[in-house]
Amino acid sequence: MSILLKDVRHKNSRADILIEGNRFKRIALPGKISAAEIPQGTEIVDCSHFAVLPAFYNAHTHAAMTLFRGAADDLPLMKWLSGWIWPMEKRLDAEAVYAGSRLAILEMIKSGTVFFSDMYWFREATIRAAEEMGIRATVGVTFAEGLVDDSELNFEFLRAHYRDYSPRVNLAVMPHSVYTVGEKLFRRCADIAEELDLKLHLHLSETADEAIRSRTPTGGKSPVEYLDSRGILTPRTIAAHAVHLSDLDISILRERGVSVVHCPASNMKLASGSFRAQAVLGAGIRVALGTDGAASNNNLDMREEMKLAALLAKVTSGNPETLPASKVFEMATKNGAEAYGIDAGEIAEGKLADAILVDLENERLVPGSNLISDWVYSADSRAVDSVLCDGNFVMRGGRVENEEEIISSARKAFSRLRSASL
Repeated sequence: MSILLKDVRHKNSRADILIEGNRFKRIALPGKISAAEIPQGTEIVDCSHFAVLPAFYNAHTHAAMTLFRGAADDLPLMKWLSGWIWPMEKRLDAEAVYAGSRLAILEMIKSGTVFFSDMYWFREATIRAAEEMGIRATVGVTFAEGLVDDSELNFEFLRAHYRDYSPRVNLAVMPHSVYTVGEKLFRRCADIAEELDLKLHLHLSETADEAIRSRTPTGGKSPVEYLDSRGILTPRTIAAHAVHLSDLDISILRERGVSVVHCPASNMKLASGSFRAQAVLGAGIRVALGTDGAASNNNLDMREEMKLAALLAKVTSGNPETLPASKVFEMATKNGAEAYGIDAGEIAEGKLADAILVDLENERLVPGSNLISDWVYSADSRAVDSVLCDGNFVMRGGRVENEEEIISSARKAFSRLRSASL
């Protein structure tokens, strides 16, 4: 399959972009791709009203928590988890997770996201949803002692299935956090991630309470110091939140090559604290963006996450030059792709063909003096007309296949969960 995006705005000029298979084959000035270079049967798409941008890579979320959107708001993290989220999650089953994951993927596609990293339960239901809807995902095999007791089954599943899925979908080892996973299990998680060459993704130093409480069982060490002393932190480690970091913690993360995922909306809503963007980025640590789950955000819109990240960094530092639009845009696109080993995140020859087409006639992109600035600070998801993932359209003209059925199924799943709790 091949697609020619004709006369599309690319960066600061117009271009024709040829996609062959799942990669960008050729980018040239309009009319400069010869007929001989264009395969027979190529679909030609008139993009004269569009700009092409890299799609988003949501580096940390809990997709099926769309079913809990708005169910428990305005609470601190541990009260939110122990009083509401964990009890509700006990009623989940694979059918509900499948319905919630499809709803999440629908929302992500419609706001320009083509990849998500998911830490949740009933992983096979989430994998099924991602495979069917045509986007990328790194789906976690989640470990959390006290919440579930399936660690041995998890290890068996990883060894049996880590190569089973399409190139778009991968497994990862996901120990939940230092307060739900003990030292022995953490070490086993790190070992199997190394053995199978998988990413290791976890929540890290999300709240001040976590940072303080963890010092007793870890011999006075911060969560970062503790994990480092146990050999857990490596270049395959991806740490979500990382709000409460000391200068020493930042130095350790840099030295170990750890990637960090900033989740500004969730951090602010749960009053977890302000991520030290200036210090972390200044140390040269790769920082990606994530939405966290829809129960604590309450949406999965990565464009909104960019704006919040930039504004929070500016007000926290007192410097309007902190985290400019171009940098936060990289965090939401290229950095997220790189963190998960995806050869994408930019519109360039040879890269995987993930992209969005934004409507330049949308009022929030007018007059259009700086497209990236407009995309970060001004636009909303209405500007996304079409979404490409792996060389295929997963949305065209603002429409995703089976939208109505996906929404209806999610409503039914929520009603069933709510009825079970009465």
